[in-house]
Amino acid sequence: MGAPISRRGLLRASAGAAAGLALASCGDGGPAIPLADNAKVELPDYVPYKGVKPALAGTKGGVLNGYRHYPADPARAFPDGPPAKGPGVRVMTLTFNPVPPPRSRNPYWRALNEQLGTDLDVEIVPVGDYPNKFSVVVAGGDLPDAMLVLPTASQQPAMFNALFEDLTEHLSGPAVREYPYLANIPTDAWRWTVYNGGIYALPMPRANAGSIMFYRSDRFKERELDPNPGDFKEFQQLCRDVSDPRHSRYALGDPITTLNFMMEMVGGPNIWREENGKFTFWLESEEIKEALDAARKLTQEHLLHPDAYSVVGKFKDWFGNGQIALHYDGNAGWNDFYRQYAQNNKGLEIDGMLAPGFDGGKGSHWAGYSSFAVLAIKKAPKSRVRQILRLANAMAAPFGTDAYKLRKYGIEGHDHERRGTDPILTPDGTTETALPTGFITDAPLSLYFPERPDVVDRQHSFQTRAAEVLVRNPTEGIYSETNAKTFGALKLKTDDVLKGIMQGRDKLSSLDETVRMWRREGGDQMRAEYEKAWASLHG
Repeated sequence: MGAPISRRGLLRASAGAAAGLALASCGDGGPAIPLADNAKVELPDYVPYKGVKPALAGTKGGVLNGYRHYPADPARAFPDGPPAKGPGVRVMTLTFNPVPPPRSRNPYWRALNEQLGTDLDVEIVPVGDYPNKFSVVVAGGDLPDAMLVLPTASQQPAMFNALFEDLTEHLSGPAVREYPYLANIPTDAWRWTVYNGGIYALPMPRANAGSIMFYRSDRFKERELDPNPGDFKEFQQLCRDVSDPRHSRYALGDPITTLNFMMEMVGGPNIWREENGKFTFWLESEEIKEALDAARKLTQEHLLHPDAYSVVGKFKDWFGNGQIALHYDGNAGWNDFYRQYAQNNKGLEIDGMLAPGFDGGKGSHWAGYSSFAVLAIKKAPKSRVRQILRLANAMAAPFGTDAYKLRKYGIEGHDHERRGTDPILTPDGTTETALPTGFITDAPLSLYFPERPDVVDRQHSFQTRAAEVLVRNPTEGIYSETNAKTFGALKLKTDDVLKGIMQGRDKLSSLDETVRMWRREGGDQMRAEYEKAWASLHG
């Protein structure tokens, strides 16, 4: 994700403190290895899987492969038999969904274990509880065999050194080829796993496209509106034209993500900007005041939902049920909106809008993080580590294989029914396949929506256009202890001021004092840590 929103935003405020407390209770693990040694780490070879040809090819610039249909005869992922034979493996991870039925009442989970050749015991923690649960488990010392570590967990270098296995000899360079589906994970995602001069975890790859300004193309078509504004003024007029306050219909919802979209228009930094090794935070950039003023104009015209500044957590529902026509959210939302809202909203259609340049020309699009979090393996004998890596390799079996189909769609005839060659989840399947395997590790994401194959073409088209103006966050994969400890609290403070300015409660000049506060309370230290890490990696 480019913007500090949605899933990752839910975790920032508590993750750092919880992990720091946990590590303090088990010892600091000794000093971390100097940053300069991280530059010497040879990342795993990237060997793309070529077993299934996509209908719409991806690119090195971050466009995902698109598939309109699942292969009629999926490739066998494990021709030599179950890949992870051996003792059971206990994993702790999180979920954003309701917890699925336990193994005893979940045929899908039992079938997955049979395919793996081991008993995969997943301790599933609701996302809001995960930071505290993580701290308790680490403090108690009874670690599972593997566990998800959030990127905002505090004292990460020392924690990895003290508690988790250095996987360098198993994964660095050509060594990863022993695990071909892990080798299929793009290089950028592996940058999140490097600490203490080694590879200490496995990535959970995500889409470069990050967040998207979704729009209700059905509503745009109703009013014969062009969804491609050429500048801010045209976007503003588009918001007016799609709004209908008399029928409780508005253009936009979330004020903060609306500001993010304005920042993309003005070419602002994707959270941080790096120039010649010097870092600038987005709130202190030259572009922020122009973006804030634009968002304030939209608010003053009542183009945002009237509850936009007072309600949290309703933006998806507003978009899905048609109260707002535009909503900035994560890439995964595209399919989710159809699944959650199409049944009660006949004719619902969704597409993605790119930010135009504020005064015309091309705008920009903030790239997302290439890994959601990482999976660390508890220190163990080599034979045990290899078994767990074989299990992780199986969790990364790619689209088009029989293993991917089982992992995502379960047992045919029970968890899914086939429509042509495509698996369509049944109600039982929707519940049972909620086992969060994607938060253990995963295959590189693909564009695929079996219920609506035509949607894939729209998704691929958007990503192709976005890749031309993609702006990356230069801190991706670089660790800052101060960021882990303070980002969440500082974000709450700064967001409140930003909303005040957009509402007109505060003057635009109040941003200056907010930036000074941010710098005093951790911002300058974050910057120094990022610049030091950047210099160690880039010279």
